[in-house]
Amino acid sequence: MFRNYKVRTDLALEARERFDEKDIKIRGVFVRENYNEEKEIRTTVVRIETENGAKTMGKPQGTYITIEAPNMSVPDEEYHKEISEEIAHHILELLPSKKTESVLVVGLGNHQVTPDALGPKVVDNLHITRHVIREYGRDLLEDDTSIMVSAIVPGVMAQTGMETLEIVQGIIQETKPDVVIAVDALAARSTKRLNRTIQITNAGINPGSGVGNHREGLNEETLGIRVIGIGIPTVVDAATIVHDAMEHLLDALEEQEQREFLDEMIAPNLNQMFVTPKDVDETIKRLSFTISEGLNLAFRQV
Repeated sequence: MFRNYKVRTDLALEARERFDEKDIKIRGVFVRENYNEEKEIRTTVVRIETENGAKTMGKPQGTYITIEAPNMSVPDEEYHKEISEEIAHHILELLPSKKTESVLVVGLGNHQVTPDALGPKVVDNLHITRHVIREYGRDLLEDDTSIMVSAIVPGVMAQTGMETLEIVQGIIQETKPDVVIAVDALAARSTKRLNRTIQITNAGINPGSGVGNHREGLNEETLGIRVIGIGIPTVVDAATIVHDAMEHLLDALEEQEQREFLDEMIAPNLNQMFVTPKDVDETIKRLSFTISEGLNLAFRQV
């Protein structure tokens, strides 16, 4: 069928939905869904608990929490405050069980490319406390329960000549945080989820996901400490849009005919193109603030 045509997504929820279409149950993968009708926020938790599940899903083992809010793209401060509170709640769930005293936030992406600027802009709005606490102690802060928060925007390889992993490893060696929180733009399978979905996971993150340029992953295996990844899909594969547009036209064709048609019609260069909404500048500014407020709230509650 047409739906079998391979398209890419960074969302574990969308990876799982591919198998729902075929009514396939995956051993080692568990899904739990909750819908808050009052807030219009749907939360889906996908837990990949076995190697078989990870291999089938094409995602590392771990917990993937997806927050879907159709009105997230609307400039409603009260609504975004509720989303920030939801983010904080799930961040606290994924923090290590032992007392967390210091956090390093890594804003992944390229500040000069708007759809890829989510991570850097989140860092711009964070309440950074490490230097204050180290110099004057916690008493100077409004909330003396605040943990030490530091942050870095490592840029991209074309700007630094270094892998993001190398930079973060060096910082961890010197500052010794208890946990890393990495924020990056992602790519979605569905245009309906662009800028309306947040994924939070304890499986880490791969820098460059949003623009299809995967680098070495930031995770517990490579960094030696818990890594929480936060991402919002800001782009969709151009070939995916073409597929969706052709879906009804192809329904009347046999499976082999569908594949032959797609091979002829989908230009190879489309696989290197990504599409983002026209209002992405304002949306990234708004959503980055929503995430940073969620992180600030979580850090005050640790």
